Amino acid sequence: MDWQAVVEQPSGLGESPFWHPGEQRLYWLDIPGRQLLRARPGTGVVDCWDLPQDPGCVAPIAGSPGALVLALRDGIYRAPAWGGALERLAPALHDVATTRFNDGKCDALGRLWVGTIYEPRDAARAALYCLDMQASAQPALQQMATGVTTANGLAWSPDAAHLYWADTPSHTVTRRAFDLAGATLGPPQVFQAFAPKPPGWQSGQPGYGGRPDGAAVDVQGNYYCALFEGGRILKLAPDGTVLAEIAVPAQCPTMPCFGGPGLKTLFVTTARDKRPEAELRRWPQSGCVFAMPVEVPGLPVQFFQG
Repeated sequence: MDWQAVVEQPSGLGESPFWHPGEQRLYWLDIPGRQLLRARPGTGVVDCWDLPQDPGCVAPIAGSPGALVLALRDGIYRAPAWGGALERLAPALHDVATTRFNDGKCDALGRLWVGTIYEPRDAARAALYCLDMQASAQPALQQMATGVTTANGLAWSPDAAHLYWADTPSHTVTRRAFDLAGATLGPPQVFQAFAPKPPGWQSGQPGYGGRPDGAAVDVQGNYYCALFEGGRILKLAPDGTVLAEIAVPAQCPTMPCFGGPGLKTLFVTTARDKRPEAELRRWPQSGCVFAMPVEVPGLPVQFFQG
């Protein structure tokens, strides 16, 4: 079946989608628009919440209906409810003039893992951090990994034995052994390496398959990777074998997630901000969130324990 637009309203750069099982809603962010959005598919109604800073990721909070945790440019924040007052849980450890939070998710024990993006994109100065609100009386961010420029593609295997992490500019997805109880990472192993962008390549031209952006995992352990500027999502087996290539009606898909009944709907956010006019004429719904049914259900969102 073809993709269907969830809503007609496009985002500049849609990111961090998740399906809230209790609310039966899809949440996502518009990073340059500084908005958190949510919608019940099929209604055409979108709620928008204007945020004070660039958001990177969002997740629901356990035990507090409607509560959310958000990574904004200068720290990690808790909101007690939609549109509620933001309480900073932990300040950022990076220079907010050059770096902001980006892709992030919670692990199976409710710790928030979030990477950063070094905005000049000329050096590998971004990192991966973890916020564990149950670890001590005064929780703080802990740096867990470094050596990337744009942190993306964060996901875990169904048994939480491996963590996936991507560096978008280097076109590489890595996989590490992960100890859930101790929140420790093994050394990175290359899971998938994509061909770099050819010099002079322009949108709409052949010869480039895109670079890894956000990702999601299904119950069989398959890794779904959005290829920014590649117009596609790749479904990769746990050994890295390409199982399927799913074309997306936008040049720049950004992040997939699973939701809907039985978690058998694949959603994907896309981008239109700063994209060429010819590309937007070709893909006029760029920036929209799309959905399509899948046979294998995905993993549910993990809630933040905070």
